[in-house]
Amino acid sequence: MTHAPGLIRNRLLAALPAVEFERIAPHLELVAMPLGKCLYQPGVLLSHAWFPTTAIVSLICVMEDGASSKFASVGNEGVIGTSLFMDADAPPGLAIVDVGGFGYRLKGRVLMEEFHRDGTMQRILLRYVQALLKQVCQTAACNHYHTVEQQLSHLLLQTVDRLHSSELILTQELIARMLGVRREGITEAAGHLQKAGCIRYYRGHITVLDRHGLESRSCECYSVVRHEFERLFARTRIRPRALPTRTAISLPAFQMAGSGKAEGMRSPGP
Repeated sequence: MTHAPGLIRNRLLAALPAVEFERIAPHLELVAMPLGKCLYQPGVLLSHAWFPTTAIVSLICVMEDGASSKFASVGNEGVIGTSLFMDADAPPGLAIVDVGGFGYRLKGRVLMEEFHRDGTMQRILLRYVQALLKQVCQTAACNHYHTVEQQLSHLLLQTVDRLHSSELILTQELIARMLGVRREGITEAAGHLQKAGCIRYYRGHITVLDRHGLESRSCECYSVVRHEFERLFARTRIRPRALPTRTAISLPAFQMAGSGKAEGMRSPGP
């Protein structure tokens, strides 16, 4: 996936006024966020926050017996690492990249300094947390009440919105893990959507052919969550931004996840 190194594509960063953006711009680091990369784990303090641009990250709750379930996802509308400014000792669960791409990494210290200036950054981040909580609540209800076909339609619409592309690379195994259902259920649901002319699916490549058809087959959760995030950004002016020349960052090599070790974390103090 291509990415213009100097162009800010994260909506939270783009919503900052010039003076606030310029304070943090020298500290923004463009990083690859490959499929499967673990950004944080339970019980480990964060040293960085991530603002995705073309990557999508799942936030996952892990039980004592190893079972897990996704409770939210974050794309170019958000930030990973809310525990930094919510005065939490460590983040809950795991953060795993489910759609590889890029994002901006920012040191937690820099983020906290800007947050405590009581400016626009603070207001935007707090409103983002409210929207994220709405997504968490809706996800819990969706997993309990809605069919796999409805959830799949929701996921595809959400992914198209974040990537601004109707061409998606999502395997059945990945979708099953993201939705917490069996692969057989995804095979059946995708078959129904393809037969209805909503998508074309072949070996992990999905093309959305009929967006309105998907919307009619999706559950209410898609529109509810989308409305909540649009309400967040309706209060702020999105400003197309590029990093200043002095802070231009070369595009890093894109590599697939290796050991899965989380980056940007430090051990808790005594």
